[in-house]
Amino acid sequence: MAIINDTFDFSLVADHFLAHGSLNNPSFLDGQLVAALALDDISAEDWLARVCASLGVEQPATREAGEVFLTWRTRNQERLAASEMSFEPLLPDDMFSLAERGQSLREWTLGFQEELAGADDDVRSGWSQALKDALSDVEAISSGLANAEDLDDDNAEDEADLFALADHVRMAALLLYTEQHPGNPDVEKPSDDQLPEGGLEGSLGVSSHTDTH
Repeated sequence: MAIINDTFDFSLVADHFLAHGSLNNPSFLDGQLVAALALDDISAEDWLARVCASLGVEQPATREAGEVFLTWRTRNQERLAASEMSFEPLLPDDMFSLAERGQSLREWTLGFQEELAGADDDVRSGWSQALKDALSDVEAISSGLANAEDLDDDNAEDEADLFALADHVRMAALLLYTEQHPGNPDVEKPSDDQLPEGGLEGSLGVSSHTDTH
């Protein structure tokens, strides 16, 4: 039985990472997990092994930690497939500085792209142009956030831009999932008007590689 509720967040996972002696950013692994689930799937066993490898341990230190790591996978899997498109990347909330939030978004995009790199040509050939554009935008966002440590908590424009970029990444992940799971009865493909308007030009210095639609 999955434990899917609002108490699961970035801080919970980060605390369990720290308890294992790891300062790794959970957002990177979340990006990998989401791409893996979207492309095909990743079993609970394989996911737990991947988390443990990242932490440098053979198995979770406690039963609670193991449950949190498995819930992480189940939560993403269910939210990616939900008709209300409730999926959200695992990112720090506004209790963290804007710089930390920007750096974590970049970590997420890096993990997501690393997993996507394993997709073969046959898979990629079936992607729509809209998806290719969205994934190109994720790459542009990652590059544009290279200096995320410079984001200013007192700059409302920086905060608004970061929110928009995070939502753009979220919709790209959902679009990838819907195209890779066309027979899923719970999924309705995001329409063009659900994607962020106006492209990425000007958002925290990000320039889209392609024209957005």
